[in-house]
Amino acid sequence: MLLPADSSLLTSKHPMHSEFIPFHKPAIGEDEIRSVVETLRSGWLTTGSKVKRFEEDFARYVGCKHAVAVNSGTAALHLALDAVGIKEGDEVIVPTMTFTATAEVVLYFKAKPVLVDCQPDTFNLDPTQLEAAITSKTKAIIPVHMAGQACDMNEILSIARRHDLRVIEDAAHALPASYRGKTIGTVGDITCFSFYATKTITTGEGGMATTDNSEWAERMRMMSLHGISHDAWRRYTKEGSWYYEVVSPGFKYNLTDIAAASGIEQLKKCNEFWQARQRIALSYEKAFAEIDEVQPPLCRKDVQHAWHLFVIQLALDRLRINRNQFIDALGEKEIGTSVHFIPLHLHPYYRDKFGYKPADFPNASTVFERIISLPIYPKMTEADVERVIEAVKSITQQNRR
Repeated sequence: MLLPADSSLLTSKHPMHSEFIPFHKPAIGEDEIRSVVETLRSGWLTTGSKVKRFEEDFARYVGCKHAVAVNSGTAALHLALDAVGIKEGDEVIVPTMTFTATAEVVLYFKAKPVLVDCQPDTFNLDPTQLEAAITSKTKAIIPVHMAGQACDMNEILSIARRHDLRVIEDAAHALPASYRGKTIGTVGDITCFSFYATKTITTGEGGMATTDNSEWAERMRMMSLHGISHDAWRRYTKEGSWYYEVVSPGFKYNLTDIAAASGIEQLKKCNEFWQARQRIALSYEKAFAEIDEVQPPLCRKDVQHAWHLFVIQLALDRLRINRNQFIDALGEKEIGTSVHFIPLHLHPYYRDKFGYKPADFPNASTVFERIISLPIYPKMTEADVERVIEAVKSITQQNRR
């Protein structure tokens, strides 16, 4: 599946001065601009032929039967849960180490998100804690492929099948990624991707749901546009009809042709973007392996990591500063960072509504205090990468116990 990398995506040509290195910068080129302008000039701006082509290209790229384009990864998750029949009073298992979208879509149904702790090394949902979280009300599991590394899907799917549960993968970080030779997007029942501005490919805002189940795909497509009968967007074409039927109270989740025009071009570059991030990740790993105070992310042998994020852990017992101070020090050196994530059980809503305490999720609570996401994106130059490495080394050296 992987293509030769474009070496221009990681070049040493960089001015020798300390301009700010952002946490992320999208790799938008002339191809995307041309495609979007072409769409604007066509006069067809909303869901149309470009969205259909994007879906077809994406399904072919991933290797699934159906791909449904929507206006966000959150929308994809919502539609996926609707397709598998989540109802009020149901329970859905969600990792606490994730962005709020993963759990909030469960609440849209007046169902309950049941949080599970993460593994301390990959930050992925810990499958050994799944059985204890399952009740008679549990209907689905949403594993999140944190940072772009696939969860232990064999174990998760085995537990799910044993309890007749659906598996909806949150693959917002995981394009392109694979698990034991299978492309993410073809493993669980439905897989949901995000094309938000910081993701591995972007349409500005956007998402995609993939599945091999035709009934679920048709349901998601129909519900993404007000619950209107099949191919409702065609009613404004020459071949279309003014007549339509609302068969269910749906949502306004359709992707525009303007966004899809960018997505089509971005998808063509997905492999070379990945190879650029892979080279950055390898440079980071090599450099940080020499520093006892910094733990680079664990990459399992049975996966292809998408490297959407590069998340280090600080050995705080070896440092005189905490994680927040370390981030501030990086900022002073003009290095942008982020934290992925503040675990859900620490947010006021989930803490107060469900009574969660930090001690309920010891791995996530501990990891959260130690993690920093470093810049990793195709437009980074070799000089940028070296500046990040030197900044981490310098701050570590200055603040060793």
